[in-house]
Amino acid sequence: MQLHQFRHSAFCEKVRLVLAAKRLDYTVVEVTPGIGQLELFRLSGQRQVPVLVDGSEVIADSTAIALYLERHHPEPRLLPETPAERARVLLIEDWADTALAAGCRLALVQAAASDAVLRSALLPDSTPGPLRQLVSSLPAGVMAGVGEAVASVVGTAECQQLQTNLEQLALLVADQPYLVGDRLTLADLAVAAQLGLLKFPASSGVPLAGLGVSGIADHPLLEPLFSWRDRIAVEAGRG
Repeated sequence: MQLHQFRHSAFCEKVRLVLAAKRLDYTVVEVTPGIGQLELFRLSGQRQVPVLVDGSEVIADSTAIALYLERHHPEPRLLPETPAERARVLLIEDWADTALAAGCRLALVQAAASDAVLRSALLPDSTPGPLRQLVSSLPAGVMAGVGEAVASVVGTAECQQLQTNLEQLALLVADQPYLVGDRLTLADLAVAAQLGLLKFPASSGVPLAGLGVSGIADHPLLEPLFSWRDRIAVEAGRG
């Protein structure tokens, strides 16, 4: 199998977690933004990652890939057999891929606007050195304006909602090891993947590992949530 991806995409991390949890071997094809996406379009009919190629099968979208892998490699199961628990897992996964993903992505954009190290670390590995240096050395005033523009679009209410959701998640995982039932499911992997945008896990490698969104990654109330995220990754085989 081949996984066509952007290394720092939370949706690609979700697929990597699923592949790891099912102990499946695969190779990674890092897509170059721009020209690489044109090649991806010829392969899959769309420009977005992740895309999984399994023999003659080409599957796009992280949820479609997860469901495909669940059908063809059912053990260990990531979707419960009982209809009610399966529905809970899929509802949480959808929330993670939409509302949580939007909040995490925008929080990261704001953080990168004011953090030159984070901004540089997020660039693709193929980024030429001069361009990487230019991006990291953009004047603080210019980047502050970008952050303010994002904040004006996002709005205070949305930022507060993300914080509230994260605190609720932290309370939830403090009382139980998994979001649904008594074993690892797709719900855990989907949420854990998005949390990686707020505080990058060890699997992100140098220099991203440990970096994140100030005020969230270092918030004491959220420490149990990121510890849970790390435990889920280790259990899935991505620790």
